[in-house]
Amino acid sequence: MATKDVSVVLAHGAWADGSSWARVIAPLRAEGVNVSAAPLPLTSLADDVAALNRSLDRTQGPIVLAGHAYAGAVIALARPERVKALVYVTALAPDEGEKVADVFYRAEPHPQAPKLTPDNNGLIWLPESAFSTAFAQNASVEDLAVLAAVQRPISVSCITVPAGRPLWKDVPSWFLIAEQDRMIVTETQRFMAERMKAKTKAHAVDHTPSVTAPAAVVDILRDAIRAVAGN
Repeated sequence: MATKDVSVVLAHGAWADGSSWARVIAPLRAEGVNVSAAPLPLTSLADDVAALNRSLDRTQGPIVLAGHAYAGAVIALARPERVKALVYVTALAPDEGEKVADVFYRAEPHPQAPKLTPDNNGLIWLPESAFSTAFAQNASVEDLAVLAAVQRPISVSCITVPAGRPLWKDVPSWFLIAEQDRMIVTETQRFMAERMKAKTKAHAVDHTPSVTAPAAVVDILRDAIRAVAGN
């Protein structure tokens, strides 16, 4: 099988949208990889899984499914038939019965992590100052302005519902560990990656390497693509 026969679907996390994958999409597309970014509504875990499955339905062939941050919980509940590899980009990986909040708050947060509280609509917004201090501290001023402008809030119900049996128990997984992450502490990432028995790559990158260190993300995605293609 050629790598061009493998579809790559990317799922964004909280406070982001598909544009956060732009610098990952471009080089993969240039190599002939069929790659797309799934739009998640961030309204509930079930809604996000349903939206992801709709994006999977628009692809053909075996799938490499990647998730950033919160979307790690979403990709693990996707329709399994054609998903042949999971890639976690500094992502959350709750086990069956765990909530996203359980793993997110498993360890003492980084000192510069923002304090998150829902608004009157049950939505959690990231304070604008947190983009430069915790979400993507290695980003340029221009990128930070865009990240803040396009941010999408996440519903409390996304992170407070127990997850079902995760696909990583049955599907080969890769995990990019971000050693400078101030949103999901590195200790928690290593715990999840080890529990998943994922193939790991650790880099001195922040919480949003798809924007600030896209080559590292492309590199681990290539590993998964080659494994699925049998190359």
